This record gives sequence, C-alpha cells and structure tokens, in this order.
Amino acid sequence: MRVIERDEVARRLTYEMCIPIVGDAMIAFSRGETRQLLRSIIPLAAGAFGIMPGAMGENAPFGAKLISVYPENPARGRQTHQGLVVLFEPETGEPVGVVHAGEITAIRTASASAVATDALARPDARRLVILGCGEQAVTHARAIPKVRDIASIAVWGRSAERAQAFADRMSAELGLPVTAVAEVEAAVAEADIICTVTGAREPILKGAWVKPGTHLNLVGSSVAGPVEVDDDLVVRSRFIADSREGVLRQGAEFLHAKAAGLIGEDHIAAEIGQVLAGDIEGRRSADEITVYKSLGHVVQDLASAWALMA
Repeated sequence: MRVIERDEVARRLTYEMCIPIVGDAMIAFSRGETRQLLRSIIPLAAGAFGIMPGAMGENAPFGAKLISVYPENPARGRQTHQGLVVLFEPETGEPVGVVHAGEITAIRTASASAVATDALARPDARRLVILGCGEQAVTHARAIPKVRDIASIAVWGRSAERAQAFADRMSAELGLPVTAVAEVEAAVAEADIICTVTGAREPILKGAWVKPGTHLNLVGSSVAGPVEVDDDLVVRSRFIADSREGVLRQGAEFLHAKAAGLIGEDHIAAEIGQVLAGDIEGRRSADEITVYKSLGHVVQDLASAWALMA
C-alpha cells in the first residue's frame, strides 16, 4: 500500500493539475456517474470528526475520507483538517493508497472555488476580496489568480495582526498587491470576486454591501448552523450548489434563508457540475450576483488523491 504524506501532496498536487481534475469530478457527480453518501459528522469536544465514503464511478476507484476538524489547531501550528483519504482499486477491492487528507482538502477546496469562479465570475473580474486569513485564505489566494487576471487582493480577518501578516506573505509570494483591511463593508464595496473562508457563526457579510455583478464563493461554513452571509445576499443571488442534496441538508446560509420563508428549494438554480456541462446556464448577465456554495464532496477528494497514485 502506498502512503503519500503531506509534503508530497503539497509538492505534486498543483493548482494547474487539481483545477481540471475537480472540474471533471463536479461534472461526473452531477451526471450521476459517481456514488457517494452524504457525509456523517460526529461533534467532538474540541472539533468534529467526518466520514465521507464514495466511488468515482462504475468499475472505478473508491474509498473514503476520514477527517477531523479542529478550529483551534492553527494556534498550535497545525492544520484545522487532519486525516486520511483511503483509496481502493475496483477489480479486487484492495486498499492501495493512503493520502494526507488535510493537504488534499486545502488544495482541492480552493481548486473547486477556482472552477466555480471561472464558470460564474465576469470575464473582466480583477479585484479579489478574501474574508478570513487562515489556511483556506492562503489556498484561495493562490488558486483564484489561476482563472482570472487578478490585479489586487484585499483580506479581512478578525485579527488585524494576522491579516497584515497574511497580506505581507501573499504579496511577496504572488507578486500582487495584497492589502489588509479593517472593515468588511469597505473591503467588498468594489470587489469583483469575494471568497468567505471564516469560522464565523453569524453573518460577517451583508447583501447590501455587495455590488451587482459580483461572484461569491461561500466556503467557511460546512455544516448546518454557522452562517457567513445574511439572508439578503442569498435571496439576491443566483445560487449554485456543489451538491443540491448537500446544500439542502447542510448548507447553512441557504437553510437559514429558507427557514425564514424567504426562498424555497427551487432557489438552488443548479449544481456547478450542471453549469460546467452546459446543461444549465450559470451567470446570465453582467449585473447578476452569483454564489457558489461549497460544502465539498468526496469525489473531489478521491479524484485528487487518485491522480497522485500515478
């Protein structure tokens, strides 16, 4: 059995490699070619434990992601997501690979946002705002410029010190102006693309602050309950899911607006895989606000991990 550690994942799973892999997985998922169960989440005292089984297709590799999520880990110098992706080959059912799940998750989540951004953001979108300054902020800052000609990045975080450290680091790495900002409203006023990657439990972003034509990737909330944006933003947007079933069960922002009686299930305009396949239109006008709700599905993890087995 092959074991692929974090360093090898980080070195080999580039965004140029991962973005098309994730896009293909999204299309296969929405076409019903893959198989997976809705993820199971067990709350723990300091975090949560998730189990995500799936198969890439008929007579194709299958496996599961076993992942812990510990929000306080960055203060310890560790990833929030810790775990394994276990891969099985289809002919005999043998386990053939174990891959570091934290690094897979970090890269493929941002790659999925890049896929959605490429499909939904205006072609001339150049100003990126990232709300949050943790690991997913780093990977999104790396991924989004792969699909748009980003001219500047603004970052907001609850800690001004951490936001400034992020801005300094990423500006040097990317060769782009990256600015730490103190207020979300001012930061997003001129944004073309917004990525929310926080641990916020209450809205940090209001729909009234978002200008027409903006594209948003909602990433930080991955369970029912915590919401990063308000109901107004959900209602105003063309709302695209990574998984319709997943959002209807665990998409907190959508469920909050639905519980308030502001939208129905038909407010989910499409899955991103349907947009990528050309089955349903994504952005319909330059003034439309588009939202991609990212929960993550295991086929993205399996496809990314399997590519490293070559």
